[in-house]
Amino acid sequence: MKRSVIWLILLVLFSASPAVAHESRPGYLEFTEISPHRYDILWKQPARGEMILKMDPVLPESCTQAGRKRKEMTPGALMTRATVDCEGGLRGKTVRIAGLEAILTDVMVRVYHEDGSEETHLLRSTSTSVTISGSSAGERAASYLRLGIQHILMGVDHLLFVLGLLLIVQNRWMLLKTITSFTLAHSITLAIATLGYASAPLPPLNAAIALSILFLGPEIVRTWRGETSFTIRHPWIVAFAFGLLHGFGFATGLTAMGLPGKEIPLALLLFNVGVELGQIGFVILVLLLERSFRNLEILWPRWVQALPGYTVGTLGAFWTIQRTAILLGMLGW
Repeated sequence: MKRSVIWLILLVLFSASPAVAHESRPGYLEFTEISPHRYDILWKQPARGEMILKMDPVLPESCTQAGRKRKEMTPGALMTRATVDCEGGLRGKTVRIAGLEAILTDVMVRVYHEDGSEETHLLRSTSTSVTISGSSAGERAASYLRLGIQHILMGVDHLLFVLGLLLIVQNRWMLLKTITSFTLAHSITLAIATLGYASAPLPPLNAAIALSILFLGPEIVRTWRGETSFTIRHPWIVAFAFGLLHGFGFATGLTAMGLPGKEIPLALLLFNVGVELGQIGFVILVLLLERSFRNLEILWPRWVQALPGYTVGTLGAFWTIQRTAILLGMLGW
């Protein structure tokens, strides 16, 4: 029954976002008022390898460019800097991100006003514009919390790893221990990476995350056959080891934005809380569906029951080959 529920979850996941995988890095748009009604702009446009996501900020008509734009390609983003004059300032004006409605990512908009006040907004595909008005600290905190929830729910590879653990773990106590271990591990590396103590290059990191999913495929089959292995006996240890890798992956959602130092502790805490809320909600959803189908006594064909495990292994293999090829191509092999 658990395998049948997992299969339905997989169908929903991949029909909703078939090619998202871990590519959920947000964009970042920053306005700094350097003199009355004059702003320095920083626009970080996410990129996947050499492909730049097709979205651009649209400023109010009262804003005119002063000087030339300066562009720089960095790992994971195209950086654009410019200076604009906005008649009457930005307060009460609307900023929009064109193209965001067609992309499964977020854009953090931050405004530093000359009077020392600041505001933060989170834009997404369903809400692509914002009116600058001066948000409160509570609204900024909520933005980081929502970003964490969306990052885990849009990170299909992370959810697929959790699903693989659900297929292996046989009892609720061990499941709690395993999920807690995974949470602790990725919280550690998320904090380390966000605070700048360590980092992991994105291409090899993505390949390693895919390999962690592939690793679970054969273990799921062993579970079905009644066999045992170190992973089946001690899934919490494996979850902790791979959780360290996934934590670096989660960190890309924050480090890509270039947060100011004073806001990093708050952003780190709330982003991590959001990730955990999304992960816990996902696990609870799977368990509730499993119980519901068991009570309804729904019987599934054997081939349907076998598909989830093979899906985890097949997608893990596909992503591992794909991301390793990208990595080797970047190294010139």
